[in-house]
Amino acid sequence: MSLRGPETRNGGTTRLETFSDGVFAIAITLLVLEIRVPHVEESESLLVALLGLWPSYVGYAVSFLQIGVIWANHHNRFRLLERSDHGLLFLNILFLMCVAFIPFPTALLAEYIQGSEGERQTAIAVYSGTLAVTGIFFTLLWLYAVKDYRLVNRNLDSRLLRAMTRRYLIGAALYIVAFAIAFVSALASLVLIVGLALLFVLPEPGERPPPASHIEATGDADDQGDHSAEKSGQG
Repeated sequence: MSLRGPETRNGGTTRLETFSDGVFAIAITLLVLEIRVPHVEESESLLVALLGLWPSYVGYAVSFLQIGVIWANHHNRFRLLERSDHGLLFLNILFLMCVAFIPFPTALLAEYIQGSEGERQTAIAVYSGTLAVTGIFFTLLWLYAVKDYRLVNRNLDSRLLRAMTRRYLIGAALYIVAFAIAFVSALASLVLIVGLALLFVLPEPGERPPPASHIEATGDADDQGDHSAEKSGQG
């Protein structure tokens, strides 16, 4: 019979974060491999050939931003986790499976964004669908960790946790909307995806610096405390 409590049996998150960072690094590196070096004939211009690769550049930029934002959110959330368990490990594996898959729809998007309307629509639907599923698993990961303070610091403000949860639920819902819109307007879906990436670049709840008035008030309180301590020492 083990004498360790449930929190002691549960492991930390260091190895989980290290493994996750490795998957993110590989996925984001694979993106550039989809940009092929053009082979031109003597009568062709290398500059024109390079400019003709613009779909690959767009796919690379959008997906690099997407994976970067996903990594930043993943990293920030794990700073709040004090422990891990089997459920978290399993959900994180499913989430990373989606992240590792992103280079494929990126290549698909670059290849068929100039194709027929049906091909372009399908490519963007696969791309937005991949991001939607990734967002769903990330949200499930967070909901699992935060439910009843299962894995997060119990001293965290419940209002902060609710704000983060609301942010991820809305984000996942909007990625699903982007997937649905792809069957109506491929361009609108792609614009929404880029907009969501830029939106999630913004600081998350709890990361914004406190107002200057709060800092000044805190500083004044600290100064008063220091003066009190000095007077007490002199007395």
